Amino acid sequence: MYSILVVDDEPNYLVVLSELLRDEGLEVFTASSGKDGMAIVQEVDLDLVITDMQMPEMDGLQFLEKIKASNKHLPVIMITAFAEVEKAVAAMQSGAFNYLAKPFSNEELLVNINKAVHHYSLLRENTRLRKEMLERTGFSGMVGKSKHMQQVYELIEKVAPTPSSVLITGESGTGKELVAKAIHFNSPRADKPFITVNCAALAENLLESELFGHEKGAFTGAVAMRKGRFELADGGTLFLDEIGEIPLALQAKLLRAIQEKRFERVGGSKTLSVDVRIVSATNLEVKEEVKKGNFREDLYYRLNVIHLALPALRERQDDIPLLVDYFVKTVAERLGKTDLEINKEAMRLLVGLPWEGNVRELENTIERAAILCNDNKITADDVQPESIGQDTKQSWGQDLDFAQLIPVDAGLNDVLYAIEDKMLHQALDATAYVQARAAEKLGITKSLLQYKMKKYGIKKKK
Repeated sequence: MYSILVVDDEPNYLVVLSELLRDEGLEVFTASSGKDGMAIVQEVDLDLVITDMQMPEMDGLQFLEKIKASNKHLPVIMITAFAEVEKAVAAMQSGAFNYLAKPFSNEELLVNINKAVHHYSLLRENTRLRKEMLERTGFSGMVGKSKHMQQVYELIEKVAPTPSSVLITGESGTGKELVAKAIHFNSPRADKPFITVNCAALAENLLESELFGHEKGAFTGAVAMRKGRFELADGGTLFLDEIGEIPLALQAKLLRAIQEKRFERVGGSKTLSVDVRIVSATNLEVKEEVKKGNFREDLYYRLNVIHLALPALRERQDDIPLLVDYFVKTVAERLGKTDLEINKEAMRLLVGLPWEGNVRELENTIERAAILCNDNKITADDVQPESIGQDTKQSWGQDLDFAQLIPVDAGLNDVLYAIEDKMLHQALDATAYVQARAAEKLGITKSLLQYKMKKYGIKKKK
């Protein structure tokens, strides 16, 4: 249903016009002055404003100006007396959608209304699609409203339009590549390539070939000429992931390529020129690597023109519910589980966990839970982290005679409940209820211990 505001200082006219429009199935708001009308414009999501030109205090032109300052795309139809056509033309020049000179027929009014609301509907749809495209290409996967993330978003918006090199730092799993993509897709290079190289994944000779390409016969296995990532990224952005792992011997060639935008392929003599923006990332303290002599200082400063530090997930716990909802939705779409949902207990547990693997660990946890959960309902049991040292499980249980310890008619849940409750009390008693020590003794995290204490009604002793 379209929402229309009608503004006129003549009460009778307002009644007649509003009744006509309501009979057409439109939602109608009315105001007797430009001032009252402006209050409605700012409070209601309107699709059209119809206003009289001649009104006391604020005439139609002044009202139009205020509307356009508030929402430049909102269509406005001006109602004028025949003698006010010059003013109507001025209104059109100021952004009015159209004008109608009195007297006009109901049919003429309705035709103009339909044109205006459909035009505005198309404008809003295009804006929405552009926004969705930006989210898909620019900030896809970046979720969070915390102070830390707001600072990250602001910095991305500031640095993206520039050609400067950016160094992104942060723990593994914090989303450094997502930030690199956001910088690229919000830059003037957005329609050019975004090329990624993981500097830690390849041996030195292979990494050099990956970056700069090679000529046929340059080394064993080089059966044909191959372009490197610098060439492929020409005009766009080259993302150097794990830059702190690049071998020292290769750093000089990389520095020259960044400084001069020139290089040679491995085994070649022809100098190639490229226009590439460099965005790099690392989870190492590169300054410390410089001090140790493992990283060239001049290369470090060339890469670190703009520094963007990503917070660990434990530093922005307020974002965890948003991330969980986002991952549940995306995993549900990927797995075809349209009714997938997570309960409150599971959410509370997830918020309290330390997440040493950051966002990547959280995403993997949700995906695993979505696959293994029953009835498409993710519970706290589905998202519990694996116990510390699980790969070194002891085999003491193999020699136990469970027939002597457990009643034959006992259910599995009752047995597990009793054992877990007993072990929790023993660990807490043995450590004087110091939760960190009790958790360590049990081989679980403190957050998981706290969750289980709540589950079994175990109170913290004062």
